[in-house]
Amino acid sequence: MKWMPVLLLSASLLSGAQVFAADWSTLPEIKRSELQLYLTPQEAHALKQREGDKVLFVDVRTRAEAQYVGMATGVDALVPFVEHQEMWTDWDEKRGMYQLEPFQDFVPEIERRLQEKGLGKDATLVLICRSGDRSSKAADRLAKAGYARVYSVPEGFEGDMGKEGAAAGRRAVNGWKNAGLPWSYKLDKARMYFPR
Repeated sequence: MKWMPVLLLSASLLSGAQVFAADWSTLPEIKRSELQLYLTPQEAHALKQREGDKVLFVDVRTRAEAQYVGMATGVDALVPFVEHQEMWTDWDEKRGMYQLEPFQDFVPEIERRLQEKGLGKDATLVLICRSGDRSSKAADRLAKAGYARVYSVPEGFEGDMGKEGAAAGRRAVNGWKNAGLPWSYKLDKARMYFPR
């Protein structure tokens, strides 16, 4: 990938601790959020390690992605931003994949997960998806619902696609897994989404 974050010390405070932000000025438009709050996978991991239950760390990928690709170990919950149709019957020509639909339970489920932790709309949320597109859109949806501290991880769980060489066509450029951060195929049922 051609963009590389330049770390700057932010004046933002999170529960008395300084948060590192990045200059993401070269971030592709599809990965930008209205709030413009971004973390590298390493920063997201460090923030969660440091702040624990004061932060809600949410994987916004589909349930199938978590099931077959694994999840970051520090994630508090899987709350899909979009989900496949029940029967997977429609094809998205533009993206070359089965159609995804907006997930109507997204904001209510985030609110429920925050309440379980004793947190409110002023809490810090960190969102991660496969490669940063959906987490930015999910952050926008939460911003419209009144949340102001929603960070997206633009590199995502799997990272960006390689353009050439052995990495061409594979998600091998950056991301949580490629950074060697903790993850597992073993899922914790309590963290998974179930309709209520």
